[in-house]
This record gives sequence, C-alpha cells and structure tokens, in this order.
Amino acid sequence: MKRILTQCLGVLPLAVALFVAGCASAPDRYYTLAAPTEAAAPLLTGGPVFIELAPVAVPERLARPQMLVQQPGGRSAEVALLEQHRWSSSFENELRDALASGIAARLGAIDVTKGGRQPTQPAWRIAVQVRQFDAIENTRVDAAFSWTVRRSDAERSTTCRWSASEPVGSGIDALAQGAQRVTAKAAEAIARHLATLQADAAAPCRTL
Repeated sequence: MKRILTQCLGVLPLAVALFVAGCASAPDRYYTLAAPTEAAAPLLTGGPVFIELAPVAVPERLARPQMLVQQPGGRSAEVALLEQHRWSSSFENELRDALASGIAARLGAIDVTKGGRQPTQPAWRIAVQVRQFDAIENTRVDAAFSWTVRRSDAERSTTCRWSASEPVGSGIDALAQGAQRVTAKAAEAIARHLATLQADAAAPCRTL
C-alpha cells in the first residue's frame, strides 16, 4: 500500500506539469481595431475643429470582446465565438475608439467626447450605427455603417451610410487585420463627409 501511494505521489507532479503545459500552449490573443494612421495633410485647415462621437450602436450579438466568425460559402448558419481571440475591449468600445481616433486624425480635429471643450466652442456630434459587421473566416469582412452628423450649435442634422467588403487571407490574424482595415475606411468615409459639411452645411451625403 505504501509503495502504491509513493508511486501515485510521484505521478501527481507530472500530471500537474502536463496540465499546466497544456493550458499554457494556447494563450489568449488580443486584437485592436485602431489602425496606425499615416502622416497626411488633414482634410480641414484653419481654426480648431472639435468632434464628439456617441457610443456606437451595434447588434447585440457583436457586443462582446470575443471575435464572432462565420464559415465561408454560406454553408452553415452557425457562427463561432472565439474565446481565445478577443478584441482589446468589448467590440462596441473598441470600434468607437478606433473610429474617433481615425476621424480626428484625418480631419486634424480634436476628440472632445470625454470633455475638454468650452461651451462656446461648437463641435460636430457624430452618432454611428453598425448595420453589418460579418467576419467570414479565410474570405472577407463585410461591413455597413450609417451615421448622423450635427453641429452642436445647429438644429439641422445629416444622415449618411456606407458599406464595403474587405478581402482577407488565411487565419484569424488576417481576419482581424481585415476588420481593422475596413474600420479605417469607415473612419475615412465619415471624415470626408464631415469635411464636406464643414465647407457647406447643406451638402448631400456622397459616400453611399
């Protein structure tokens, strides 16, 4: 009996080591939607321009930090919730931060969503809604956005929409990079719309 107990105790550390090694072999991966912005001439010049971006409205299924992935070819209605592949924050927060930084960088504007603007300084208020954001593994990312823009010192608002499909390579890393690229393109579309409104408040949306 004593010999058997000794053998069991000898095996236990090995089992624990194998368990720990198995857990350590698949660490969580975290991704960001915020793309590095390249140095370029801002779309707006002159005095400071302020923007305020409201929380982004997303479908309930996307409001989570885990990546949600579809299979290619429409072969199944099943989606995969990837527990070990996550955005750096919940998707709607990650998207808001990425859009705000992207719009501000392209306009040469200041994001005052969290404060810092004097009451006498008008700001462009932007409300974005995600109509589609489908990540299809090894294939593409399909995205569609709509947004409303209004100056804080005006009553008139303008609504616009935009959609795109971004091809991706193989693997989840490529899928995350595709999502990052399509988010950057959405920020570009919103920034160009806002720059047009800054020049002509009655200008129609041209980014459909």
